[in-house]
Amino acid sequence: MRRLLNFLYNGAAAVAALCMVGLLSMVVLSIVSRQMGFNVRGIDAYAGYLMAGAGFLALAHTLKMGEHIRVTLVLNALGGGPRRALEVWSLGVASLLSCLLAYYSCKLAWQSLEFNDVSTGNDATPLWIPQLTMALGTVVFAIAFVDDFILEILGKRTQHASSEMLRNE
Repeated sequence: MRRLLNFLYNGAAAVAALCMVGLLSMVVLSIVSRQMGFNVRGIDAYAGYLMAGAGFLALAHTLKMGEHIRVTLVLNALGGGPRRALEVWSLGVASLLSCLLAYYSCKLAWQSLEFNDVSTGNDATPLWIPQLTMALGTVVFAIAFVDDFILEILGKRTQHASSEMLRNE
């Protein structure tokens, strides 16, 4: 099961990286098209869709690598049981909120599909397509939070030490 979950997190991160490459391609195409005197319809919207997809699909992997910003001032002051209780409580709340975010993201994409909602740009992209990356990213993010919550309850959660402190001035 652990290998499957890690594959899911890494796979979402790989798709996020592909979105970033696509975003770079859209920006380069936009620059080249302006310099050459032609217009590619909807390129700015597609760049935005790819940026959102990259952000949402990378959430779970970033969480599992310990790279999300955490306010550890209170946690570092606590020790033993109170620290673990606060970790369990915060992961429980985060799991609940991430599941709600995933539910409403999926609901949004589904409603956009049902109502044939399209973008207001000149390309008229069906909105469920870019919203699908948000929905998938939030579902994987919710799975990652629930995974961490369960691991914390079982006492098997490993904390990845962030390298953020190394980059402080």
